[in-house]
Amino acid sequence: MTQPFDIFVEWDAEARVWYVTDSGVPGLATEADTLEALVEKVRMMVPELLELNDHPAALRHGTDVPIHVHAERLERIRAAG
Repeated sequence: MTQPFDIFVEWDAEARVWYVTDSGVPGLATEADTLEALVEKVRMMVPELLELNDHPAALRHGTDVPIHVHAERLERIRAAG
């Protein structure tokens, strides 16, 4: 089995979107309103980008390409006192 591709995503509170900050997949850049929507976009894009970049994982047609999504969201809250 292929090692998982690490996909790092963060929440942009000002723009109100999740976006890819870093990944092991060349050319992966996308954003979405929800984390679930972002993961779905990543699932569609990763196989295509691996094929476009002639990555060895894309050469084994029909095999699973695991991804590990690391999500980070910083929230600021006001102290009660």
